[in-house]
Amino acid sequence: MSGGEDLGARLREGDLSAAPAVLNLVESRTPRDREATAQLLREVAPARLGHEAPGHVIGITGPPGAGKSTLLSALCAAWRRDGRSVAVLAVDPSSRRSGGALLGDRARIAFDAQDRGIFIRSTAAGERLGGLAPATRAAAQALAAAFDVVVIETVGVGQSETEVGEVADTVAVIVQPGSGDALQFLKSGIMEIPDVLVVTKADLGDIALRARRDLSAALRAAGSRDTRVVAVSSVSPVSGIDELVAALDAHREGLDVAARRAAARRGSALADFVVEHGERGLRTIGGRRAARALLDAADPGADVPALIALLEDRL
Repeated sequence: MSGGEDLGARLREGDLSAAPAVLNLVESRTPRDREATAQLLREVAPARLGHEAPGHVIGITGPPGAGKSTLLSALCAAWRRDGRSVAVLAVDPSSRRSGGALLGDRARIAFDAQDRGIFIRSTAAGERLGGLAPATRAAAQALAAAFDVVVIETVGVGQSETEVGEVADTVAVIVQPGSGDALQFLKSGIMEIPDVLVVTKADLGDIALRARRDLSAALRAAGSRDTRVVAVSSVSPVSGIDELVAALDAHREGLDVAARRAAARRGSALADFVVEHGERGLRTIGGRRAARALLDAADPGADVPALIALLEDRL
């Protein structure tokens, strides 16, 4: 059994200890490991599982300083109290010197290092726009086969960083009150990204309540009736975390997971194809619109390697 097959089998069996090896594999760019990664993704695809991977993939994004890591610490604690296993993929800025992640996982997110039900890994964003590291998509798809919750925490927020919305089942956008974040959010043109809007630092009182009201009014004016706005405080006294967990769960329960995951796999295939073949390769097959049409016509349960091969056949 190859490395990819073995890791896929372990994930299907719920072996959480496979997570570090999975991340090491998908982050490697050697030809041998890339083939093993393709095999891993086949092993956790719907055709192999018999259904979509059961884990809830949640994207958390927002501007620096909004309190994402503090919030995530509180969320992880709440999920673990519920008995849910959690994997966190924290996408950090890249070091120009080493190419690695500038911020360390344990330095930013509080968790019990002895708790085998939680896995946290920082990955470098590299030069790719979209807020995601190149391996993040593959890692999230793989780990969702074993973990109850898979979180993708991205760098910043903006029109160039909407990729997380193509990967996650549920997207939470973090807004800090009293900093202009709410106004910037309204101006940024990303109203369609969040499934849940989270106003942090609710302990600030009226300022946080005002931000929540402003965002709720803006969403109503934009015709968005499904996005929930939740105010939380991640510091003592902690508040709103249970409401946020409930909001995330409610969104997942009302979601057509199969359709969203199919779209995520197609988005991953297109993104990986462009990384490998560049915009010239994309033009060769007729451009982005033609590529998307080709992927949309494919089997909804097709795995990412098969979808990439479909695009490469047109080269």
